[in-house]
Amino acid sequence: MMVMEMRSLVAALLVLILGHFTSALEVPLDLPQPPSITQQSPKDHIVDPRENIVIYCEAKGKPHPSFSWTKDGTHFDVNEDPSVTMRPNSGTLEVDITRARPENFEGVFQCTARNKYGAAVSNKIVVRQSKSPLWSKDKIKPIVVKEGVSLVLPCQPPAGLPPPIIFWMDNNFQKLPQSKRVSQSLNGDLYFSNVRREDSRSDYICYARFTHTQTIQQKQPITVKVLTMDEINDTMADYYNFTEMVLNEAPVDERKPTFLIPSGHSSSKMVLKGHVLEMECIAEGLPTPEVSWTKVSGDLPGSRTSFLHFNKTLQIVNVSESDAGDYRCSAKNQHGAAHHIISVVVKATPYWISGPPKNLVLAPGENGVLTCRANGIPKPSILWSINGDLIENSPKDISRKVEDDSIIFTQVRVESSAVYQCNISNPYGYLLSNAFVNVLSEPPRVLTPANKVYQVIENRPAFLECSSFGSPIPKIDWFKDRKSGILDGDDYILHDNGTLEIQVAQAQHKGKYTCVANNYLGISENHVYLDIKEPTRILKQPVDKVVQRGGSVLFQCIVKHDKDLHTTVTWLKDGEELLDDERFIVEFESLSITDISESDAGSYTCIVNNTLDHDSATAELSVVGRPDPPTDLELTDHKKRSVQLTWIPGEEHNSPIQEFVIQYEDSLHRRGHWHDLARVPGTRTTAHLKLSPYVHYTFRVLARNAVGLSEPSSPSRMYKTDPAAPDQNPKGVHGSGTEHNNLVITWEPLTGLHSNGPGLRYKVSWRHKRPGTDWTTVTVANNSKFTVSGTPTFSPYEIKVQAVNDLGEGPEPAVVIGYSGEDLPTAAPANVQAVVLNSTLVELRWDPVPSHLIRGHIQGYKINYWRKHHKHNSDQMEQRILTFSGNQSRGMLPGLHPFSHYSFEVRVFNKKGDGPASKTQQFKTPEGEPGPPASLLVTNPSLDSLTLEWNPPREHNGHITGYTLRYQPVNNSNELGPEEELALAANETSVTLQNLKYSPRYKFYLNARTSAGAGPAIFEEAVMPDKAVSNRQVDIATQGWFIGLMCAIALLILILLIICFIQRNKGGKYPVKEKEDAHTDPEFQPMKDDDCTFVEYR
Repeated sequence: MMVMEMRSLVAALLVLILGHFTSALEVPLDLPQPPSITQQSPKDHIVDPRENIVIYCEAKGKPHPSFSWTKDGTHFDVNEDPSVTMRPNSGTLEVDITRARPENFEGVFQCTARNKYGAAVSNKIVVRQSKSPLWSKDKIKPIVVKEGVSLVLPCQPPAGLPPPIIFWMDNNFQKLPQSKRVSQSLNGDLYFSNVRREDSRSDYICYARFTHTQTIQQKQPITVKVLTMDEINDTMADYYNFTEMVLNEAPVDERKPTFLIPSGHSSSKMVLKGHVLEMECIAEGLPTPEVSWTKVSGDLPGSRTSFLHFNKTLQIVNVSESDAGDYRCSAKNQHGAAHHIISVVVKATPYWISGPPKNLVLAPGENGVLTCRANGIPKPSILWSINGDLIENSPKDISRKVEDDSIIFTQVRVESSAVYQCNISNPYGYLLSNAFVNVLSEPPRVLTPANKVYQVIENRPAFLECSSFGSPIPKIDWFKDRKSGILDGDDYILHDNGTLEIQVAQAQHKGKYTCVANNYLGISENHVYLDIKEPTRILKQPVDKVVQRGGSVLFQCIVKHDKDLHTTVTWLKDGEELLDDERFIVEFESLSITDISESDAGSYTCIVNNTLDHDSATAELSVVGRPDPPTDLELTDHKKRSVQLTWIPGEEHNSPIQEFVIQYEDSLHRRGHWHDLARVPGTRTTAHLKLSPYVHYTFRVLARNAVGLSEPSSPSRMYKTDPAAPDQNPKGVHGSGTEHNNLVITWEPLTGLHSNGPGLRYKVSWRHKRPGTDWTTVTVANNSKFTVSGTPTFSPYEIKVQAVNDLGEGPEPAVVIGYSGEDLPTAAPANVQAVVLNSTLVELRWDPVPSHLIRGHIQGYKINYWRKHHKHNSDQMEQRILTFSGNQSRGMLPGLHPFSHYSFEVRVFNKKGDGPASKTQQFKTPEGEPGPPASLLVTNPSLDSLTLEWNPPREHNGHITGYTLRYQPVNNSNELGPEEELALAANETSVTLQNLKYSPRYKFYLNARTSAGAGPAIFEEAVMPDKAVSNRQVDIATQGWFIGLMCAIALLILILLIICFIQRNKGGKYPVKEKEDAHTDPEFQPMKDDDCTFVEYR
């Protein structure tokens, strides 16, 4: 085992080293080379028996190869069968089926292309003829089933090659509707989770479409009859002798789901890597189950997963090894659930890891490697052949060594040229690849056309080709313009095939490029040119539009493109050219459509195109309109209190109907007035309407979509309901007083729709809410209130109001509680006191007023308080009212002034008004922090001193005990210096600061203090005098360097004027002038010709 591992390691190192010197080359056809297969038929070649059989085998080589075939492993002599011909200079076989039977040519074919340098072989091509057999014409017995049971209609198509596509249709060639209840399985059978009456029909027809022969076969129609229990008893004898019965005597109850397929609790499935995995679970149950899928051992691959056939089929495309594992399908309804586990195993036919082996072109004495690296599940085996024969049976070659999946060549000779076959296989398939080794000595040649011009869009990659051939492989170098240096690195990437890539092509890359190919046998070069163009872009894209019928629309497509490239703008509708219609007006950057109809709806795409670049943008045009009114209103299922209304919807006009509005007119009570009665979803065309007695109904229906409401339908015929006693009593019964000695009873009167009959009136009853009192009743007509007089103040009453008409009384009314009128409260709160919490907050407390003294519904308590005086504003008087809702016994007074005297009183209030006030109480708030000083002013600033003046705070909030002054310097960079602090006495209003350290500015902060603490500060900033600036302004004019600079400038101006004068007299142009004339820049003209004056530079 250790020896094998060492050999594998050595082989891998050789592949790595030798592979650096070799690469795949395309050998020019004028040079000797072994054969290569260029075209062949697929491995599984299914042919149509009605057409000639063609088996492709094309190859190239120098000299041109000859061809031979084997069939089922033995030599196939084309010349022996007159029906078979081989195309000239080709290995392709043609079989004339008019002279032979197609089945005689079913088998395994393999082609060999050979010349003096080797032989290449094709895949093993399995030829089979397609089949589309006919269905049996036996008549199928009708199927009778009981409503609610499950049902499977088998399709069982005849076996075809390839398998047919199955679908179910009716006699009119319309696809049968499918749903989560009714669906087709993967094998083509039609499954019903439960059957309904509407499933009865006589034309369930299964069709099979054979794609290869383009034929469709039809099974005999199946008749299904779904019966209820009553119908079963009536028709049992009729169906007994000539139907297939799926019946039992018991009625079908609702039930939990069970799976129809797959069976059992678990199953398994194998799938090949890269193929499509399809798993299905179809369940029966009542009501119809919902099917869901999960992966037990992980998550479903979201981007590759689809749920088909109403969630009954789970499909995963491009299967990988990670998709192996257990999958659970679950079927659920309200009665329970069923589960099934499907274990998925992933296998893989052999697949290339880094592509098939590549042809080798080597010079004598060079080294190289053929690598055939592939994988599969299970791991495949590798078999090497040379010129179609197993390599073990070929003559030994000391330059060749086989190491597992590689053949290593060292010091090759001309006679080493051959074609090698690599065959990789496992139980699920194989890969066969040809690769030749061609030993040549050739000087370089550049194959790319000379002086080719490459046009590239700016900022895109540019690829300049230098396709070459030589043996040994030529070395490629690139140069730009005058070959100043080899292009490699930075902006350039040199690929192994000689192509020069410019990653981001820009204006500086434009120009001439030279590629040079050389090996020890010679050198070859070629010139190409690169031109950079502006990109093509849509600057303003068309936007989606929603337009009503008859309107117009404008789509804009503003573009930017290179002026040297011929650019076109094309408009497409739904991917196709626009119709030749005068309503479509196409301009270079816009499309307008007038008089829009519904057929104009769709996707409109603006395509900007030229030879190098393109851009596109799409906008949706939605043409909508209000729906047409419904038609054919019909009343059915007539009952005393209900009727069923059906209708046919009108045209939606591309905006789905969201709802139908059903209105009625009562011609008995309010003729000409239409009222909304019901609304139903836009998917329904039937409504069961609840009606009221004693109404003459006429109905109409309106449809609503996103655009608006349709016109009303034509009215239905009149439907009259009989009168009856009231079904309900008035709502909103309420009792309250408007005066202190009355009770006003009010209610919401019934409408004509709810009166149920003629002679509507109301029986009003009331009594005092205390034991032993009797009801007092009056009858009121054409009114909605009644007033009871002489009641005690604010007393509770029981009240009820009953509807009555000529046909009787309504139901027993509910009793509500009302109160007679209120009066003002007669008492004030007692034990009123104040608890001072801090300088701005006080809690007030009191005893609530007894309810019988409030004489009404308590609304709350009001606090009247005022600030009597304080030391610094003794005449100020502030009165405020604070209200506490409900039956409170305490409350907070916030926002008070510190160091103040307050008075307050408390009173209760009801809906009638306020009661008497409590005895006035007082409290005093303690000292608080003072407000900021009223002002702060800086005066008399000098270089090292200034004076600050201020006024005391407007709000002392206590006794001022002093002031605190803080100040700090600020330099020209706004950096703050150290802060100083100074304490000042309470009676001071100014201070002078001496011996200040110089600074351009100073910041000052001043605040006052009381015993409660310091208050907020007032801020002021002072700008100090700057003596240094004025000194510098005086000194600069006396400096020697300044005087010298001014003299130099004057001398320079004098010299320029002399030169200008000489040139003007001379009349000629000096060289610099000629250069300026040749390259005039309108924005840079230092001097005018005519007057020698200077012009401002910009």
